[in-house]
Amino acid sequence: MFLGVYKGTLNMFKLKLILFALIFVLGGDIANAKDTTNQNVALIISDASMSLTERKVRTAAVRVFTKGGGHGSGSYIKHKGFHFILTAQHVADGSVYSDYLVKKGGESKKAILVWSDEAADIAVLMLLSPFETIVPMAFKITSDIPEVGTEISYSGYPSSHQLMSIRGRVAGYEQKKGAGTQIMLHTYGWFGCSGSVIYNKKEEIVGVLWGVDIEYYPGMAVVEEMVWVIPVQKLKMDEVVENTCKIKDMKQDLARFCRK
Repeated sequence: MFLGVYKGTLNMFKLKLILFALIFVLGGDIANAKDTTNQNVALIISDASMSLTERKVRTAAVRVFTKGGGHGSGSYIKHKGFHFILTAQHVADGSVYSDYLVKKGGESKKAILVWSDEAADIAVLMLLSPFETIVPMAFKITSDIPEVGTEISYSGYPSSHQLMSIRGRVAGYEQKKGAGTQIMLHTYGWFGCSGSVIYNKKEEIVGVLWGVDIEYYPGMAVVEEMVWVIPVQKLKMDEVVENTCKIKDMKQDLARFCRK
């Protein structure tokens, strides 16, 4: 956790705590439960009220289960023939090549952690076999940190809820020790949303959601509308592919992408 103190206009000190462990700890066996989202209804609603980009982002959103019995969120992406899940490091905080369970609807997939950065709070999982019922996002990133006012969207799994799709805007920037510039969004975040991937209108990845603010003055309160995002520029995709190609006993249909 990062602690910062600043002085307000009324000459009073305000303690700001960034809550980055936005993992929902589950009381039940949700890892074995079926996602009950009615896909047909969801598509009807999204066709009427969401952009094509938002619908694609929603389709590619997945739930990532932690080793501690909770869950975060992630996005299903394709890059150089490989199928990856982009998420937060504190969701997939094991050692490289440890395995995780990823779910979307009635499909469950085993994924291998191939890259992580604890300071930046980004992790990438590689699926041993692709999802059959959902389409991955193409791996496209913004050329730079987006300007204030840029419209964004993401989909994730807050708390014990089913999939939620959320809009927002870039509100500003902050600094995080060891990780540099952070993107501040005016949107919504809650436990379980960690690892959600933020996209702009061009279907480019802006960054990965890792936390929300908690304010301590005049009383403790979660500021769920102020969301912290690590810029995607911290992700080292060349290292992701390099580590992926080191996986032992990789299937031949995947190994061929390493020889290109």
